[in-house]
Amino acid sequence: MIPEAPARPISIHEEIQQSKPFRTRSQEAFLALLRTADDMRRRVSQVLEPAGVTLQQYNVLRILRGAGPNGLATLAIAERMVERTPGVTRLIDRMEEKGWVTRERCTEDRRRVWCRITEQGLRLLAPLDPQVNAVDDSLEQVLEQDELAALIRYLDLLRDRLNQSDS
Repeated sequence: MIPEAPARPISIHEEIQQSKPFRTRSQEAFLALLRTADDMRRRVSQVLEPAGVTLQQYNVLRILRGAGPNGLATLAIAERMVERTPGVTRLIDRMEEKGWVTRERCTEDRRRVWCRITEQGLRLLAPLDPQVNAVDDSLEQVLEQDELAALIRYLDLLRDRLNQSDS
C-alpha cells in the first residue's frame, strides 16, 4: 500500500483568491504573515469575547499579573504590549471602570501613573488562561518542534531587522 501524500497547504494566493501574481515575493510573504496573524487573533478573540474582554485588555491584565503587587507604570505597560497601541491610557480607563485594574499617581513624579491588577481582574483571567493556552498549544498540533523553532527564529530576525531599519 502506498502512503498518502500529505495535502498541499492552501497558498495565500489561493486563500485570498488573488487573480494576478503578487507584485513581489516580499508582498506575498507580508500578506501571508498578516493573514496568519489575523487567523490566530480571531481564535483568541473567540475565547475572550464571551467574557467581555478584548485581546488588548487581556494582554494588559497578563502584563499586570506578571508585574506582581507593585504594578507597573502606564508607559511600561505600553512598551510590553504585544500589539502596541497609542491609546493605552484610554484602554486602562475602561479597564478601571470595569474594576479589573487600579491606578495611583506616583508621589515623586505626578506624571507617572502606577497600575495594578485587582482581585476581580485576577478572577477574570483564571478561567481564560487554559483556553488561551490551548490556542497557543494548537501550533504544536500543526508544526513540528524544529519547525516552530525555525518560525520563531525567522520572526525574531524579521522584527529585529525591521526595527533596525526604522532607527
